Amino acid sequence: MADRGCPLEAAPLPAEVRESLAELELELSEGDITQKGYEKKRAKLLARYIPLIQGIDPSLQAENRIPGPSQTTAAAPKQQKSRPTASRDERFRSDVHTEAVQAALAKYKERKMPMPSKRRSVLVHSSVETYTPPGVPVNSRVSSKIQQLLNTLKRPKRPPLKEFFVDDFEELLEVQQPDPNQPKPEGSETSVLRGEPLTAGVPRPPSLLATLQRWGTTQPKSPCLTALDTTGKAVYTLTYGKLWSRSLKLAYTLLNKLTSKNEPLLKPGDRVALVFPNSDPVMFMVAFYGCLLAELVPVPIEVPLTRKDAGSQQVGFLLGSCGVFLALTTDACQKGLPKAQTGEVAAFKGWPPLSWLVIDGKHLAKPPKDWHPLAQDTGTGTAYIEYKTSKEGSTVGVTVSHASLLAQCRALTQACGYSEAETLTNVLDFKRDAGLWHGVLTSVMNRMHVVSVPYALMKANPLSWIQKVCFYKARAALVKSRDMHWSLLAQRGQRDVSLSSLRMLIVADGANPWSISSCDAFLNVFQSRGLRPEVICPCASSPEALTVAIRRPPDLGGPPPRKAVLSMNGLSYGVIRVDTEEKLSVLTVQDVGQVMPGANVCVVKLEGTPYLCKTDEVGEICVSSSATGTAYYGLLGITKNVFEAVPVTTGGAPIFDRPFTRTGLLGFIGPDNLVFIVGKLDGLMVTGVRRHNADDVVATALAVEPMKFVYRGRIAVFSVTVLHDDRIVLVAEQRPDASEEDSFQWMSRVLQAIDSIHQVGVYCLALVPANTLPKAPLGGIHISETKQRFLEGTLHPCNVLMCPHTCVTNLPKPRQKQPEVGPASMIVGNLVAGKRIAQASGRELAHLEDSDQARKFLFLADVLQWRAHTTPDHPLFLLLNAKGTVTSTATCVQLHKRAERVAAALMEKGRLSVGDHVALVYPPGVDLIAAFYGCLYCGCVPVTVRPPHPQNLGTTLPTVKMIVEVSKSACVLTTQAVTRLLRSKEAAAAVDIRTWPTILDTDDIPKKKIASVFRPPSPDVLAYLDFSVSTTGILAGVKMSHAATSALCRSIKLQCELYPSRQIAICLDPYCGLGFALWCLCSVYSGHQSVLVPPLELESNVSLWLSAVSQYKARVTFCSYSVMEMCTKGLGAQTGVLRMKGVNLSCVRTCMVVAEERPRIALTQSFSKLFKDLGLPARAVSTTFGCRVNVAICLQPNRLGKLAEQGTAGPDPTTVYVDMRALRHDRVRLVERGSPHSLPLMESGKILPGVKVIIAHTETKGPLGDSHLGEIWVSSPHNATGYYTVYGEEALHADHFSARLSFGDTQTIWARTGYLGFLRRTELTDASGGRHDALYVVGSLDETLELRGMRYHPIDIETSVIRAHRSIAECAVFTWTNLLVVVVELDGLEQDALDLVALVTNVVLEEHYLVVGVVVIVDPGVIPINSRGEKQRMHLRDGFLADQLDPIYVAYNM
Repeated sequence: MADRGCPLEAAPLPAEVRESLAELELELSEGDITQKGYEKKRAKLLARYIPLIQGIDPSLQAENRIPGPSQTTAAAPKQQKSRPTASRDERFRSDVHTEAVQAALAKYKERKMPMPSKRRSVLVHSSVETYTPPGVPVNSRVSSKIQQLLNTLKRPKRPPLKEFFVDDFEELLEVQQPDPNQPKPEGSETSVLRGEPLTAGVPRPPSLLATLQRWGTTQPKSPCLTALDTTGKAVYTLTYGKLWSRSLKLAYTLLNKLTSKNEPLLKPGDRVALVFPNSDPVMFMVAFYGCLLAELVPVPIEVPLTRKDAGSQQVGFLLGSCGVFLALTTDACQKGLPKAQTGEVAAFKGWPPLSWLVIDGKHLAKPPKDWHPLAQDTGTGTAYIEYKTSKEGSTVGVTVSHASLLAQCRALTQACGYSEAETLTNVLDFKRDAGLWHGVLTSVMNRMHVVSVPYALMKANPLSWIQKVCFYKARAALVKSRDMHWSLLAQRGQRDVSLSSLRMLIVADGANPWSISSCDAFLNVFQSRGLRPEVICPCASSPEALTVAIRRPPDLGGPPPRKAVLSMNGLSYGVIRVDTEEKLSVLTVQDVGQVMPGANVCVVKLEGTPYLCKTDEVGEICVSSSATGTAYYGLLGITKNVFEAVPVTTGGAPIFDRPFTRTGLLGFIGPDNLVFIVGKLDGLMVTGVRRHNADDVVATALAVEPMKFVYRGRIAVFSVTVLHDDRIVLVAEQRPDASEEDSFQWMSRVLQAIDSIHQVGVYCLALVPANTLPKAPLGGIHISETKQRFLEGTLHPCNVLMCPHTCVTNLPKPRQKQPEVGPASMIVGNLVAGKRIAQASGRELAHLEDSDQARKFLFLADVLQWRAHTTPDHPLFLLLNAKGTVTSTATCVQLHKRAERVAAALMEKGRLSVGDHVALVYPPGVDLIAAFYGCLYCGCVPVTVRPPHPQNLGTTLPTVKMIVEVSKSACVLTTQAVTRLLRSKEAAAAVDIRTWPTILDTDDIPKKKIASVFRPPSPDVLAYLDFSVSTTGILAGVKMSHAATSALCRSIKLQCELYPSRQIAICLDPYCGLGFALWCLCSVYSGHQSVLVPPLELESNVSLWLSAVSQYKARVTFCSYSVMEMCTKGLGAQTGVLRMKGVNLSCVRTCMVVAEERPRIALTQSFSKLFKDLGLPARAVSTTFGCRVNVAICLQPNRLGKLAEQGTAGPDPTTVYVDMRALRHDRVRLVERGSPHSLPLMESGKILPGVKVIIAHTETKGPLGDSHLGEIWVSSPHNATGYYTVYGEEALHADHFSARLSFGDTQTIWARTGYLGFLRRTELTDASGGRHDALYVVGSLDETLELRGMRYHPIDIETSVIRAHRSIAECAVFTWTNLLVVVVELDGLEQDALDLVALVTNVVLEEHYLVVGVVVIVDPGVIPINSRGEKQRMHLRDGFLADQLDPIYVAYNM
């Protein structure tokens, strides 16, 4: 085949050489020979003619090509395989395009892109080791891949577009500015192109039915339609006599015999569905004409194969909107339809209820002799409705009137020169489009004989249509490019066929830009078998305008055919430029002939008012004629837009007195008034200001050696809107034998080819397993359904490559940090703006209590002895097990005695001295509390440590060991069971067990008293150490002095009104922070009774905590987020059962969630809502906030002012909505609930008595105003006194505990919490009548991500990601270098994993304007969560970089 775009036509090659060349092309396209073999044979064939071929760009000559990696692989041995149906409906390879693509790829040096890694079990084949770049140790596989990713991202991008911005935190997306150098149309304005008039001379019957009657009665033996079976045998020939009599019979049955009482069921104009398989044209034709005779409107649709066919719901919508209640079908077809249990045809999803009528002969009634149908088939009444599926997947019905139908038949007869009794071979679907217009309607007007070739026969024998043309000596054939392509691939060795009888080979999809290569290749091969070049007649049509243009052979007055070689870049701007130099990115199109007789055509602009285009501009073709469709059934609005367009000149004057119909075809009028089509409106993708055609992109992808990777050439291209722009998505079916690495190579080459040829980035490229894309009725890909699945995350790809970095160019400008404002101007600025400095404090301690008691209660050891003496039998603690039974209790005196025994053991057995540190490794319980006071009794410093988990020693024991070592503990106190565990063989595998300090088991220590209880010399002496692992993975121990400990207990007592008569329920871990204080300290200090519920017990009995609250009528209860989550998830469906068991939560005044993070609003709200049924008061749930420097800063918003007294339920007063975009710039801007980008934040509880809080700038350390986000600083008597670290890094952290403001109040000593937040004065008053200051915690400073100059909080991105798909169970984000890494836990099947990649990337782009660098998909439970229910993102990051996560899939976004 000639290389189009260069003057090959000058020296025609002999026919046999052309034929051999075409065969070679096909062998290569099928993968039957290698690229090398192909080039060798081709060179040999052309050797004698080389001097004749000049002017070929050397980069396109075979020798200059750089072979790609996959061109060198040997070809698979030829198997005797049945012809694969290589391509999808409408597209094939064009060899020129293939060369262009190869040349484009050769320009790219092989850039290595990081290949996604996939877990073994997900690999479809085990043939490939995950790709590791050479010379990289395997353990750093991930890091090396990220390095590669960074290298690919460092490549210079296209020149940045102009950005504009308003205010610092107005994040505007860039608007793409037009490129000043872009091509602009320069031609003159086009005019209306008029087709030849319809010839009037020949006497014609007044209507199609009159014609049918005439042929049926005067030529009854004349053949009308021959049906073939799948072997190619003619099974039945319908004569005109039979067609007439059977149609009459059906019309009579429909009008008279459908009901028992002879009352007509159907009225004239009623719509009837025609459901006939592609293999039964005869019954369809009878049904169609039967409906016309009965004055009913046929609505042909596809046979539904399953209850959930692709697009079936939309077909149901069409039937419903057309008011269809009757469907006609055949006996065989009805038997094959899915059935309900009753044996009736099943109801299809979205379909209206239908009655099914089988129209085989035996079911029809014979009309009486004198019966005649009344059909008036002329005029504007609707003749039939043809369905059309739009780009978005919605199905509409195009109505065609009787007048249009007749005009269409006449116009086609004239344009194609049809004459009486000609034979036509039809390969197309006879239910719609050209197959219906030529093969069912126009054929009857001319008494033609149609030979209908079913799709199933074409699949089995692609040559069948050519054989039928030859056998029946057909004068005309109606095919698609696909049919020509398939027959080419199958024609080897078939020397006996002849196409000399054909005078017209109508190519129905000739408007497809890629049909030209099929036409050329077909001519090359079959010219030697009698096919004349002028016989090939491409045509263009659309459901709305019917046939728009068709090429006529010269004997019918057609001008010679033309080709145009157009610049792809010009086309993307809608401009026609004939391209001569740049051979890489051109589109070669053929004409689709002249306008139809009797039609007027113009070309108008795509958007806005339909102005006429200029001569060198691409626009939408519009037709005005009596032969177009008339409306979309029942849709007046879009009907007006499409069927009643009024094109105007630039001056605004209408160009014609009749309206035009928009065809949805994009093109221009070329020389000789020939119509050229370059694409369809449905396949148009607009990125930025440029337009790309889906079919063109498919063709480029197909040119990248598709046969090795793409199953049967099945590729779908569509666009999705992400961040206000169309993004191109390409989905292909992967061949079952393609290896992982090969497919990835192919994907990266496709990206490069599309980038090179179309200058556009592909957003997402996905490969799915062979045969899994939804199919259209005739085997093509159902694009809208594919797009729908992509967006819903149900496509299930086996390979994904996302390239958001290259194609998302409209992100807001990265934020430039402003030079810092000086302190003084800051204060002045705030004053001028009327903003107050953000500071707040709890109630004054001095006013609250007699300081005498405070002095008496300075040391907890003294308090316990005093209680044991004054109220010995007062119960302090009750410990519950999973069954809810009390396993141990402690009264004041019991606890005192047990503490004495521990102290004695420590001094005698442990030989410890005052000030030694002791690690308490106990399960939650009274033993832990007794051991704690035992330590205080003998002057030792206790450190509570969570015991290792017996099932998970490998990860939990090292933490225990580390805390014991870092805290310099001289002794470990524990139970017998834990002692055995610490010394076990399994423990030895995890840590060095020989280096444990003395381990004392306190289970059966002797009853001993100690001489005296140790009394610290001063309140500032260390009381205990509090160790905890922060969410960033840092183990931090803080020192708590006796003074701070008693101040903490005192503040909590005052805030929660705790007295000896109170009972509180605690479901928290007792090892650190506020959980420890509530569990071990507060009851002893305040004397109230604590019901202890270890959170671990909830794993075997979720309702344990709530049942305990109800049973003990606790007014106050504490829990953690993980406990709340367990209850919400585990008890969601059981509230009724709990109510029957008598669980009643109306006793609860406050339920506080203990946390060191931003309050989780969604969780607290769903908890409140869920347990409202059990009497939980609407406002009971509140949150607390503490951190390492101060474990309790806020606690429980005590009933505020008047609201509480009235008990009014109103909206929660302490939730505000802030603008998430402003927050990224450290600004706090309040917005209305539900406004875009709004983020709900809940206050973290009321500030404790004696606590002062201020918001300070993280860098300048100056005080901030109300509207700024800054670090929360705290000053209070119960601040910790410092970090306890072993490496002497106190100096580094000293300012965490002793910071001073850089201006303003520079005297106060503050502790820096490391959390960002803001203060707001609310409208509420507190009990004293003052306004209430609310503290809002936004997140930990260590965890924030600095990206694009802005500050992001991981939780916000994670919340968006979790919403993206129902199988995302949990998510965590972190950064590596400056890439955002998103880890998601998949709660679903592994094959669904890759659906998440695109959804995660989309949602983060849309909501946060960030490009995700890496998406890691892991199993549930991989994201580490600490006992407080907080995500350990840094642990996760370390695990990811060390390649320890065993991910299901890792996608590196390009």
